[in-house]
Amino acid sequence: MKLEEKLEHTESPVRSCQPCLNDTYQANGKPRANEKAEVYEKQEANGKGKCLNLYTWEEIQRHNKETDQWLVIDRKVYNVTDWAGKHPGGHRVLNHYAGEDATDAFRAMHLNLSTVRLYLQPLLIGELSPEEPSQEKNKNAQSSFLQHDIGHNSMFKKSKWNRLMHRFVMCHLKGLSADWWNYRHFQHHVKPNIYPKDPDIDLGPLFLVGDTQPVKYGKKKIKYIDYEKQHLYFYMVALPLLMPVYFNLQSMQVMYLRKYWVDIAWVSSFYLRYFITFGPFYGIFGTVLLIYLVKFIESPWIAYVTQMSHIPMKMSKDENHDWLSTQIVATCNIEQSFFNDWFTGHLNFQIEHHLFPTMPRHNYHKVAPLVKSLCAKHGLQYINKPILKAFGDIIRSLKKSAALWMEAYYE
Repeated sequence: MKLEEKLEHTESPVRSCQPCLNDTYQANGKPRANEKAEVYEKQEANGKGKCLNLYTWEEIQRHNKETDQWLVIDRKVYNVTDWAGKHPGGHRVLNHYAGEDATDAFRAMHLNLSTVRLYLQPLLIGELSPEEPSQEKNKNAQSSFLQHDIGHNSMFKKSKWNRLMHRFVMCHLKGLSADWWNYRHFQHHVKPNIYPKDPDIDLGPLFLVGDTQPVKYGKKKIKYIDYEKQHLYFYMVALPLLMPVYFNLQSMQVMYLRKYWVDIAWVSSFYLRYFITFGPFYGIFGTVLLIYLVKFIESPWIAYVTQMSHIPMKMSKDENHDWLSTQIVATCNIEQSFFNDWFTGHLNFQIEHHLFPTMPRHNYHKVAPLVKSLCAKHGLQYINKPILKAFGDIIRSLKKSAALWMEAYYE
């Protein structure tokens, strides 16, 4: 899977073959006029010449900060610093790939590539030098489930219909912010189980997961709660309170702080619908209890489905692997059966879902054999386990993390 090509840094990071327009680029990637610069003149498909700087990976990887973000898509170099705040999936998704090749993530997460490329064109600042590899040297080339499908643009052919329906289901039917979900969930997809880029594994101070976070807390003598028993209070805290407390409060907080006025209006319609329908029978207090009772009942289901495929898997800092390896080591599947397909909303094929997030979920089983053979070819472990073992692996993983914390804390 790893490319054998090694980056050669014997020449300047920005290379060229002839001068063009007397433009040069500043450190932030923006053009400065009336100065000399070496650039590469590339003929586009329409026959018109366009001047593009040539960059090496050494240069591109320097631009990996939130205030200075370059990324590569199909060998083209884009400066997305100023545009990141306008990105529909949130600015952090772009920041997670700053200084890296984002081709696979770009193709996996977008439905209409031709439309998206229109937004990329003004951000284009250059391309990779011909001798550079296409990727960095360590890379190779139900209502809850309904909103999940729509959020991934896998229901309608047009993205605008997916976005509209996603707001209706997520905000009006479930009472949660669609923009909050996108902002959080897309980060999880592009960098699963990677500290600190995946918000789904930032469970502190209640839970410590993986191998590095517990040791970090332990060495710093941090003990917000008795982590030795986290595998026990998982049943009392995480399972019943994930939806009614954690997700609900975080959704409201993000809507307010980021001023998601459209989502606020849609979510208000959720509560208005409940009070109009049930208020005459149960009153205000009784209706509020009913809302949170439904979320309370739903919570263990969502917690098990979302956590059993990730918590037991490898968690690490960003090692900048290729798309396939990044997704495979962080996810696992649950054996297929009629019950498992229904209970998980076909997300028992979590590996396939992470590799092809815009694919409709009822098609995952069709590509699973191909993915499994691809993993075998490249020496990647394709994990497929019984559902009860997956439930148990959550607890075993929490116990293991707690043991690592104890060892570091009491040493």
